Amino acid sequence: MSDDPTMSPLPLPSEYVDLPKAEFMTPGPERDRLVRLILDGMKTATASLLIDYTECGEPLPRIGDRSVLVDSNGQGVAVLVTTDVTVTRLADVTDQHALAEGEDDMTAAQWRRTHEEFWNSAEYRSYFADPTFPIDDDTLVVLEYFKVAERL
Repeated sequence: MSDDPTMSPLPLPSEYVDLPKAEFMTPGPERDRLVRLILDGMKTATASLLIDYTECGEPLPRIGDRSVLVDSNGQGVAVLVTTDVTVTRLADVTDQHALAEGEDDMTAAQWRRTHEEFWNSAEYRSYFADPTFPIDDDTLVVLEYFKVAERL
């Protein structure tokens, strides 16, 4: 990953050009930290609110889906493959999922605090038609597990 914002991304190999991008967080230090965790095999899962998909009209991820992991410079750095997808209540997220996300949350309670802080941020909520939607135990969360299939 280059830290030089003036460098343009290298073109993707032709077989990956049509794959969707896997973008974690917004570009910047946090995205690049997550990309490093993925490349190092520490982060093998992620979570999104179901409303992210319903509001945008995007289909849920499916087992076998492939995507190109991009860093803050828009550079494709790896091909990810989805290995499992579960939609569950926020209250039912497990410690095992928290650990699979690889972001230092050792329990589901820690994971929930971290994620609710992000999901309740003004920046995140500004993307929704109704930014006042509640987050509670019954909020549906999409848990996606993946592996690095190939480094680019």
